[in-house]
Amino acid sequence: MTKKILVVADPLEAFKTYKDSTFAMMRELQRRGHALAACEPRHLQWVSGGRVTAQVRHLRLTGALDDWFAVTGEGREALAGFDAVLMRKDPPFDSEFFYATHLLEQAEREGTRVFNKPSALRDHPEKLALMEWPQFAPPTLVTRSADDVRAFHAEHRDVILKPLDGMGGMGIFRVRDDGLNLGAIVETLNQGGATSVMVQRYLPEIAQGDKRLLLIGGQVAPFVLARIPQGSEVRGNLAAGGKGVAQPLSDDNRAVAEAMAPVLAARGLLLVGLDMIGNRVTEINVTSPTCFQEIQQQTGFDVPAMFVDALERALA
Repeated sequence: MTKKILVVADPLEAFKTYKDSTFAMMRELQRRGHALAACEPRHLQWVSGGRVTAQVRHLRLTGALDDWFAVTGEGREALAGFDAVLMRKDPPFDSEFFYATHLLEQAEREGTRVFNKPSALRDHPEKLALMEWPQFAPPTLVTRSADDVRAFHAEHRDVILKPLDGMGGMGIFRVRDDGLNLGAIVETLNQGGATSVMVQRYLPEIAQGDKRLLLIGGQVAPFVLARIPQGSEVRGNLAAGGKGVAQPLSDDNRAVAEAMAPVLAARGLLLVGLDMIGNRVTEINVTSPTCFQEIQQQTGFDVPAMFVDALERALA
């Protein structure tokens, strides 16, 4: 049965369709006959006594990579008029993202379904969420204290420091045994104790890639994208120049992912991007996980179809 799907995302005009996972979802949804519309978080509105609405554009995908969509209608509509809302706004998870989840949660109360669930988005900040799973994570510290960071470094000798609100490898530093520049890095990241910092023991397995696993509807996709640092770079993120190499899911990684997937799905997280180095979870991405197209292009496995299968099951 045809469903009306609203996609809340960054501006469509800025999509890089050759690699964008939201575009891949939309293409598969249209292929199956579902009706598509889109808006940005800034278009959400809630007037007291009324329903949550958005200024939406109804779309038809053209099949082209440049002028890839045509607008077939537009106007302000209640989100409750859609069968599903896909929240696909990229990080950072800032105040405006936070407020958007509250408006989307009200739309849920009015009758629509939102994926990922707004309350689950708020409850699973992408860096902090892994702290619930210490058995799968590397030794990790979250603190504002420069002294605690120094003590953690003294214990583990080789560490990674990162801000809690970064994406794409932004603001990630490695400090080795010599502690070179540790003080300056901490000052930069924690702004004199005003901002929390995450510190993790360095995992040398990063040389084989920072692997993105996809958990979809409580199931684990059979392929991962290993994002391999290039040259002297410590970061594997594609946005930081890492090379994406699709690989079959290893048995060890599968065991970890299958322990986490049903728990996260039960909380309303239809799609999760699990980041693993070696067999350790380093991040749990829930806002707008990517890598659909890279995996599909390199392996032939249809990740968008797996996602839409799960969405259709959730809406049945």
